[in-house]
Amino acid sequence: MMFAESVFLLPNGTFFVELLVVAVILYLVTKYIVPPINGALEARQEKIRTALEAADAARAEAAASDDERQRILNEARDNAREIVAAAQATADQLKAEAGGRAQAEYDRIVASAQVEVAAARQRAVDEASARIGEIVFDLVATIVGREVDQSAHQELVREAVAAIGAQTRGTDD
Repeated sequence: MMFAESVFLLPNGTFFVELLVVAVILYLVTKYIVPPINGALEARQEKIRTALEAADAARAEAAASDDERQRILNEARDNAREIVAAAQATADQLKAEAGGRAQAEYDRIVASAQVEVAAARQRAVDEASARIGEIVFDLVATIVGREVDQSAHQELVREAVAAIGAQTRGTDD
């Protein structure tokens, strides 16, 4: 029997004891060790699922925030366009007002120039009429060839100048 005891593959009492110890260890592991490990795994799974849900919520919030940002940006662009349009309208109004003031200044200058021209014309007419009398007297003396009465001639010239002055003033009104 020695041969049978030396073969380690044949089951004997030790095998059954070892089998019983393994079964008890397996029972103890499944009863006391595996449940906390499963609880930790389930807690970990719950934590991961919560993190994924939070990430999805954050992604949705980011998308909503992006839409809100785009809406605000569009409103800002619209406001900028309105401001530019208002500024353009103000510039046009100021330009029109400046044009009106310039036209008024132009009209004032033209009226002043017309007054000055009328005064200069009157002075020229007065000077010319005074000078005409002398020229006419010299011309008559030259044509007639004799001396004409200076005092009578002066009286005629004064009457002619007065008539011309009255006629000139009548056309200015």
